[in-house]
Amino acid sequence: MQVVVYSQYLKEGDLPFVQHLFDALAANGIAAFVNTPYLQELQGKITFKASIGSFDGHSDFKVRPFDFVITLGGDGTILAAATLIRGLGVPILGINLGRLGFLATVGKDQVAAAIGMLAKGEYTVGERSTLHLESDPPLFDDMPFALNDFTILKRDTSSMITVHAFVNGAYLNTYWADGLVVATPTGSTGYSLSCGGPIVFPDSNNFVLTPVAPHNLNVRPLVIADSATISFEVEGRTDNFLCTLDSRHEIITSDNKIAVRRGDFPVKVVQLLDDSFLDTMRKKLNWGVDLRNH
Repeated sequence: MQVVVYSQYLKEGDLPFVQHLFDALAANGIAAFVNTPYLQELQGKITFKASIGSFDGHSDFKVRPFDFVITLGGDGTILAAATLIRGLGVPILGINLGRLGFLATVGKDQVAAAIGMLAKGEYTVGERSTLHLESDPPLFDDMPFALNDFTILKRDTSSMITVHAFVNGAYLNTYWADGLVVATPTGSTGYSLSCGGPIVFPDSNNFVLTPVAPHNLNVRPLVIADSATISFEVEGRTDNFLCTLDSRHEIITSDNKIAVRRGDFPVKVVQLLDDSFLDTMRKKLNWGVDLRNH
């Protein structure tokens, strides 16, 4: 088995858990390749009990038969890893070194057990749908997709913006707001949730449309089938607006023609057999816990 270990940066407090990971990989005979900047940070701080290869980016997936990508960080690290994997279908196992972590569900104290389960095949692989951005002129180069969400947001001013939204070409609504979020089911637990949107199950085949601080207070989040194409026209007192796909952003104007639809490929996520989406919701949101008794 060959895996990529991917992280965006190293924190000193995480070194013991990173060491546990590489010890567990070596103990289970799993060959590890580490993204080059992170590997350089690890040199002299981690003891490698087996030889470690380097990993440089998307093109490496085309020439090496990687079985999994193991991310060290939070959900943002998984989003970054997805931009490297793209449509090549390598599953991601997220180890949570951050705070909340709806995607990165393996805790710091579960590293060795998780790698053991991976080696024994005690897991399933789920598919998370993506969304695709159609734009004229083109945006985001060769990565016009998102695992979490697409947003249109105000920029450089306190004035709200006006977003006209259309579903399959039919007029839906005009949002006077700080912005608008279109989330996948995976993204329903991200920015959309913090703006009052609903949580939807990963396999529900939906988009969630959630306004950001809407001026028209009777406007509420909507859930629609992801078979629809949602297009937008944007106006405001300024010439520029912010457009994002996950954590990546571009500046747009009222002249940009933009629409989102279901993505051409899913992102595959490893789910260990002792975990589930329902478990994640209860743990992360403290459902069923009465803090008054603690």
